[in-house]
Amino acid sequence: MSGPLAGIRILEVGHMLAGPYCGLLLADLGAEVVKIEPPEGDIARRVSPHRIGPHNAYFASLNRSKKSVVLDLASDEGQDALGRLAASSQALVTNLRPSAIRKLGLTYDTLKQHNERIVCVALTGFGLDGTHAERPAYDYVIQALTGVMALTGDPDAPPTKAGYSAVDNSAGIMAAVGLLAKLVEGKGGQVDVAMYDVMLSQLNYLAGASLNTGEPTRRYVDSAHPYIVPAQLFHARDGWIVLFITHDEFWRKFCGEVGRAEWLADERFATMSARRANRDVVLAAIAQLLATETALHWVERLAPLGVVVSNVETLEDALASELTRSRDMVIDLPCAEGRLQAVGAAIKYSGGAPRFGAPPLLGEHGAELGVAGP
Repeated sequence: MSGPLAGIRILEVGHMLAGPYCGLLLADLGAEVVKIEPPEGDIARRVSPHRIGPHNAYFASLNRSKKSVVLDLASDEGQDALGRLAASSQALVTNLRPSAIRKLGLTYDTLKQHNERIVCVALTGFGLDGTHAERPAYDYVIQALTGVMALTGDPDAPPTKAGYSAVDNSAGIMAAVGLLAKLVEGKGGQVDVAMYDVMLSQLNYLAGASLNTGEPTRRYVDSAHPYIVPAQLFHARDGWIVLFITHDEFWRKFCGEVGRAEWLADERFATMSARRANRDVVLAAIAQLLATETALHWVERLAPLGVVVSNVETLEDALASELTRSRDMVIDLPCAEGRLQAVGAAIKYSGGAPRFGAPPLLGEHGAELGVAGP
């Protein structure tokens, strides 16, 4: 392996998304990530109906460049092998339930007998301890409990989940940050990351308003921002456009370019605070204007001025875009049968680039690591 984390071995006892995504981020930075799987393998190996050669597409998207060993951690043999691996590793990350984490000896209190400097990260739904610790937690549940669903979608529509696994991915990132912080500290110990806590922390300014002023949160039509006007979706002549004008300098540029100098003199439109106070009037006027031309027309006129504007694209559009190509954000993974592609690494660093390996076959590296599975 090469990269900033080369020489660091991290054990991953994870399944599905949050834990494996944490491991993926660390592997992309050069860590040797050893995925410890039960005899039946990570359930992610069977989630997707799509296969490329021997690889399940869902599993491949989260587990490139890792090594796989099969251990029955409920057995004495599995625990012996875990101890040997822990002795030569810098960290362990798991996203099992707290009871399973403790039962299988995946805490610092258990593993410190093999390695006092090991960092153990428990990525759970509600924390290792507490009133909800043993409740099952998936991305959907956490979005529901933290208010994310209630904040998302149009006001007259049902509560809406984010269109991707926002909780799992955010928790995986936070777990990686916690793990690396403890490694930098140079001491072993336990890191406790709860998906619930992660999402509350990301509701920062909305939570701050609620806590300090009692301002209730609510949904806005067309995904509008609660404080900034205009900052939302609008209908262009041929589709949707996003316009986000954060302060008055860009408002002046916008008005000049679209030929609405009168909006600069109108006290309802002239300042950020006035636009917020007169939200409905301002948005109706802008919507009427933007509907007269195509999304591309407005982007080509406004973007060169520094105005934040974009047409709304599909994931397929984004994956095929020149921007994605310029950032090396679609990569090929080694695969003997067919072409296996994945999204590239989000973190770029000087002095090198990630080397991406294939997702491991189940138990592929047991002999290499001296821990033959059951």
